[in-house]
Amino acid sequence: MTSANGEDDYRATVRRLIDRQPQHLDLLQRVCRAVTENLSAFGTGVCVMTADGTLGVSAASDEAIGRTEELQFVLGEGPCIDAFAARRPVLAANLADAANYRWPVYAPAAHDNGVRAVFAFPLQVGAARLGVMDIFRDRVGPLTDTELRMAFTFADVTVEVLLDTQEKNLTSNSTGLLDVGHRAELFQAQGMVMMQLGVSIAEALLRMRAYAYAENRRLEDVARDVVNRTLRLDGPKNEDPELPKGTA
Repeated sequence: MTSANGEDDYRATVRRLIDRQPQHLDLLQRVCRAVTENLSAFGTGVCVMTADGTLGVSAASDEAIGRTEELQFVLGEGPCIDAFAARRPVLAANLADAANYRWPVYAPAAHDNGVRAVFAFPLQVGAARLGVMDIFRDRVGPLTDTELRMAFTFADVTVEVLLDTQEKNLTSNSTGLLDVGHRAELFQAQGMVMMQLGVSIAEALLRMRAYAYAENRRLEDVARDVVNRTLRLDGPKNEDPELPKGTA
């Protein structure tokens, strides 16, 4: 099992890799570029999706990958859609195999665009789903254990990026600071969510932030509803998913 310090080191490394990307790019584009460069990928796409699976916003490492990414929503099938619905990674180490039974329309189209393998990772916290990160390769073969671990870390950091961006947008017309009363209410809400879900205090805050993102609400408003007992965040724990063995 990875130690807390080891996990923090991975996250810090991933954030540095993202920060090294050209600053004129959109933040999600920088994520896609960093994933592509450091996981020997053909390209990377990030899809931000609504609760019903509708594409909201997407970003890609380049325009060609962007078209391959959005093609899934045009055709109504693909690894991104499956990973979002199942809340689990979809690892297709050989896209040609998937064409026979899983994505009979999308797989040949992606293959024509140079894609030979694709790995889709849900962007989620507990019951709150934000979207999916797709990693495309131009050769057949699974991710190594190290690459898989790095991919999960990139997905986790992408979730944090989305939550941070949402909170900044919602507080852009205010000071962005919580007064003493709101901080106390937030801490109380964290404790209540921690007890509801049986998670750590840090995980409780992450669950609240994810819920606020999914509902397009301010964190302080979510905290107030939790404290007033008009909102509960019961849902599946944010445990590390069992790693599939390279299945399509």
